[in-house]
Amino acid sequence: MTSTDQRTYEGFTAEERAAMKDHATEVKKAARRTSKADKAAEALRDVLDKIAAMDEPDRGMAERVHAVVTASAPELEPKLWYGMPAYALNGKLICHFQSRAKFKSRYATLGFSDQARLDDGAMWPASYALDEMTPEVEARIADLVARAVA
Repeated sequence: MTSTDQRTYEGFTAEERAAMKDHATEVKKAARRTSKADKAAEALRDVLDKIAAMDEPDRGMAERVHAVVTASAPELEPKLWYGMPAYALNGKLICHFQSRAKFKSRYATLGFSDQARLDDGAMWPASYALDEMTPEVEARIADLVARAVA
């Protein structure tokens, strides 16, 4: 940059720094867990606690997303990912719920990783905006999650 260049690097936002701290805590906590059953039970408890701590309408949407994901793909393992409820298959992230409050967005999102088998031609969505949970939205999520692990 030149001295006349007005751009300055301001680093990560407070929300981004908090997400990274959440992730570091999650990794340390997972490493301390002993048995596979303990890991699964504690990871589920962590996800449910994180959802319970959310404000509405995020909490209600996260509760419904959790219910739909676990019913549609019971093989997915709930876990926290950067402080967000997420679901993994064999340790690899498949999808996650991001509350609107997480990064001060106007809507929540349901995101899918590259491990999700949602390929559809040369281009497809990997993240979906969630503004409210309706039966149609729940059905769409169920279909997407089932396809993601197929």
